[in-house]
Amino acid sequence: MLRGISESLTTCFNLSNFQIAFLKRTALLQKMDSLEIHFLIEDVLHTMTILLFEGARLNLKILSKPIEAPTVVLAGTILLAAAMGIGRFAYTPLLPSTQEALGWNVSEAGDVASANFLGYMIGSLLASVLTQRPDRRFWLLIGMILSAITTFAGAVIVSFPAWLGIRFFAGVGSAFCLILGTAIVIEFLTSHSRPQLGALHFSGVGFGIIISVLAIEFARLAEASVFAQWGVLGIVSILLTLGSWMIFRKLPNGLEATKNGTLGISKNPTPTSPLLKKLIVAYGMFGFGYVVTATFIVAIARRLDPTSLLEPLTWIVVGLFATPSILIWQYLARRIGIFPTLRLAYGLEAIGVLLAGFASGHLAVLAGGALLGGTFVGITALGIRAARQLVDHNQDRVIGWMTASFGFGQLLGPAVAGRLAEMTQGFEAPSALAAFLLVIGIVLMWKMEHS
Repeated sequence: MLRGISESLTTCFNLSNFQIAFLKRTALLQKMDSLEIHFLIEDVLHTMTILLFEGARLNLKILSKPIEAPTVVLAGTILLAAAMGIGRFAYTPLLPSTQEALGWNVSEAGDVASANFLGYMIGSLLASVLTQRPDRRFWLLIGMILSAITTFAGAVIVSFPAWLGIRFFAGVGSAFCLILGTAIVIEFLTSHSRPQLGALHFSGVGFGIIISVLAIEFARLAEASVFAQWGVLGIVSILLTLGSWMIFRKLPNGLEATKNGTLGISKNPTPTSPLLKKLIVAYGMFGFGYVVTATFIVAIARRLDPTSLLEPLTWIVVGLFATPSILIWQYLARRIGIFPTLRLAYGLEAIGVLLAGFASGHLAVLAGGALLGGTFVGITALGIRAARQLVDHNQDRVIGWMTASFGFGQLLGPAVAGRLAEMTQGFEAPSALAAFLLVIGIVLMWKMEHS
């Protein structure tokens, strides 16, 4: 049965007729003829199918026992890999090919990215309220479904307005998964006296980025179109989401509803602390500053060298550096303080943005990817933690304002950067603007820990 499934997958790629264009990119495969590569890929698919079945058996075995903290961390990591690493960020490695296939200009590509970030901003604000509700696990499931289905929809959608729609809802879904899933995971770990494991949960973003690169390159090896590549990522996302949900559905909600169905929330939505206002603005600067490079870095790599492995290597470097980054930044925050750590991360990210935007060689764009991956997850988490430190009440409202500012920066970034890049025929100007805004963020947080 397993061999039959893997052969069906192989047939989907039409391997019997695929050409050898990819062979020019891989020295090892240059020594193999097409028939040998056909059998190689068939064996890989067969192995993947076996691993899938064995993984399902292991999942069922785990669920037959009382759920422990490491299992919950695993579920959270898989969730963020699917919803964030793939659902939210797969657009970046597939952007150049999607842009070519659908005939978009740079402005239109930026608008599609902005639609995703608009959805993320709205989804984050909704999810920050839904975390207070006893039915939040249901809304987490809605987010999982939205994220997986909209990723797979890239395989069949060709209309530009439809792309705006699916990327918008992909943003909503990823926000639901990040905020609601994180709330459930952190509360479980805290109640089981294992809060230190929470940092591992966020490593899922980096893992998802790595998985997306491997899946895309495997599909390209089989001469699959960009639409088939979206379909492959959609299937991977669905499988990861199912595995994660099998654990999440067994977890307690951990909330007791009030009579109106929510916990008490302050009616005062306005941040009053001057320090908090500065931090909220600085967080918005980060949203704009990182997203320009996060959206276009693979397109920049393709412009530098469309014939080499620079494209996938650039994005996989982002994932490799993102995976352990939260642990490093949390360690630094404990040693030197959260605001000095944030300023350092903003500074390194600004350097990475400039390296990628002004790159004239492979090493520069790879270094830019490393600095982007090594900072953006850490800043995202530490920014929220810093906001919590500045207030002793109404923390959920504060997180809502931080998320809105971050989301607004993300929303503007790709749209503005796309138009600037089209006007100037390059990514230098938008990258310089992004780095400048990150520096403004550093200034806004200057000496904040002493206030």
